[in-house]
Amino acid sequence: MGSKLVQGERLWRRLMELGEVGKQPGGGITRLSFTTEERRAKDLVAAYMREAGLSVYEDAAGNLIGRKEGTNPEAPVVLIGSHVDSVYNGGCFDGPLGVLAGIEVVQAMNEQGVKTHHPIEVVAFTDEEGARFRFGMIGSRAMAGTLPSEALNYCDANGISIAEAMRQAGLDPHRLHEAARKPGTVKAYVELHIEQGRVLEEAGLPVGIVTGIAGLVWVKFTVEGKAEHAGATPMSLRRDPMAAAAQIIAVIEEEARRTGTTVGTVGQLHVFPGGINIIPERVEFVLDLRDLQAEVRDQVWQTVAARAQVIAKERNVRVTTEWLQDMPPVLCSDEVKHAAEAACKQLGYPPFWLPSGAAHDGVQLAPLCPIGMIFVRSQDGVSHSPAEWSTKDDCVAGAAVLYHTVWQLAQGQ
Repeated sequence: MGSKLVQGERLWRRLMELGEVGKQPGGGITRLSFTTEERRAKDLVAAYMREAGLSVYEDAAGNLIGRKEGTNPEAPVVLIGSHVDSVYNGGCFDGPLGVLAGIEVVQAMNEQGVKTHHPIEVVAFTDEEGARFRFGMIGSRAMAGTLPSEALNYCDANGISIAEAMRQAGLDPHRLHEAARKPGTVKAYVELHIEQGRVLEEAGLPVGIVTGIAGLVWVKFTVEGKAEHAGATPMSLRRDPMAAAAQIIAVIEEEARRTGTTVGTVGQLHVFPGGINIIPERVEFVLDLRDLQAEVRDQVWQTVAARAQVIAKERNVRVTTEWLQDMPPVLCSDEVKHAAEAACKQLGYPPFWLPSGAAHDGVQLAPLCPIGMIFVRSQDGVSHSPAEWSTKDDCVAGAAVLYHTVWQLAQGQ
């Protein structure tokens, strides 16, 4: 029923059109926050929102919002959303699927004359990924009223701060507080997203219901040694920060594996001065550590930090750390999960439950309102890559589940 209510061809066409914005020669997509590419993407999405019959505006954080009015305009709003910014050289489904499926849901409702008690808003959040400033979820933090003012000082690789980038994009960082929603004004937040893993694929299912979102920490390591000639310095006399960093990274993998649930990743590393024949003077890398249980994740971190200092002492180098992000795990609400479960049953999909290892904007919105997520099967579990892919049928199935989930949430008093 629901797959007929949403227009799959329209959803797919928009996904492919949006996927051309910021597309690189190698096929990947780079749309960083507050850039020309992101602006083009938001303008295109705004046009889709208007086609859907929504009233469109941007808030003080640059969140793009399309609103379908409810029969009671004063009732708490049901939010559907995701983001349109990307990582470097990413895919075209991570984020855009949730935004465009949300638009498709409300456009289908408008075309069918469906009215809801609660207003429905589709949101394209500003900078979910954090790729540009190594600090993400700016838009959802602002909406929840939890964006710390000091975060505006984070800078990109060119030394441009978040505050300055906002000004360049026509936004006033001093007005960010205006984006915050008041408690009680949001009934629920629902996000459709690709799984970014292989669980649904292994289960042979197109969609799944998310039970919770893993908490993450991003920690920057700086390892300082002494730059010397690679040929003239005996191994016994070296203060090599690269060798120490390699040991610490191996410790991260070892300690994460030990729990069976934690995942630890070092995806960014810089070596200074970077000469082939020079023992480095300094190495910087960033740890991404995640687990659904905060206490387990934090114990892994404490062990890694302690062992890093032991390695530093053994190798006569200095190791310092800086916390970039700390997000607690969040459980999805029973109300949203039950609505998604009923939607799956209505459409003939067996309800399938799974956690999210990846972080999402819902983590930031959890203090504001009940949150929930619906996952769509990812081909080979690939994401944050040009090879990221979900089939048209699976995307449409996810949109159909989203339709019925949102309809249920928006009807109640």
